[in-house]
Amino acid sequence: MSLQQRKRVAAAALRLRQAMNSAVPCEPVRDLIGTEDLAVAYAVQQILVQHAVDDGARVVGRKIGATSAAVQEQLGVDQPDFGVLLDDMDVTAHELVPIQRLIQPKVEAEVAFMLGADLAEGPLDAAQCRSAVEYAVAAIEIVDSRIAGWDIQFSDTVADNASSGLYVLGTTKLTLAEFEPVAVVMEMTVDGTTVSTGSGDACLGDPLNALRWLARRAREYGQPLRAGQVVLSGALGPMAPARAGSCVSAELSSLGRVAIEFSSPPSGGPPHDPASRRGADL
Repeated sequence: MSLQQRKRVAAAALRLRQAMNSAVPCEPVRDLIGTEDLAVAYAVQQILVQHAVDDGARVVGRKIGATSAAVQEQLGVDQPDFGVLLDDMDVTAHELVPIQRLIQPKVEAEVAFMLGADLAEGPLDAAQCRSAVEYAVAAIEIVDSRIAGWDIQFSDTVADNASSGLYVLGTTKLTLAEFEPVAVVMEMTVDGTTVSTGSGDACLGDPLNALRWLARRAREYGQPLRAGQVVLSGALGPMAPARAGSCVSAELSSLGRVAIEFSSPPSGGPPHDPASRRGADL
């Protein structure tokens, strides 16, 4: 990477980090990093992740984005991407999802895999990836964008950690001997109204295909998947906007139900609290 590219990568990371810490969305970063060089976009992502780790966060897994045709159409992209999951993104144990940690959230339902073995060596083929899965659960991913109005192209969302936000995991754990991810049927509601439906085959043909794609990409970028990590395999249907005070529920057939409720903004205060996020100081 040239010196000029490194400067543009650093400037893009700074723009996104300022948006994250201020909870004020920014302009797209494609003016800085272009739209074609994915290595440059992932370099921006890695700077943001490293800042979070330096501030005390811990990497706990990955998420795969834009795996369904419906989401690709919503975002205006034509291929999947991946982001990094940090420990404080998991809000499963929270009674309320803290809306102040988000800027312009959307929700999507998907299958999450817990890995029982590394995916670092070998062919990373279907059999190896399948055998690495310890169990799966239903999940709701709360995606978010630091870019104003979700005005993103592919390089923008990659740089912005694949538009990662928060996530919630269900409690029903099934092994791959007990169910087939491709056969999952999903319905997601917001405040009792159905906002998204889909099935396992909408996720790159099978959520296990998404896992295999991720395993190869993660190794290519020098950070292979490890035992104990969680993988959010991608949306099974369209994403939907989330609002303060909303209740979101997703039913994923054999994996059961997962539900979340968003908090309301503090009375008389701003809807966002950047100080609640890691690394409030640049």
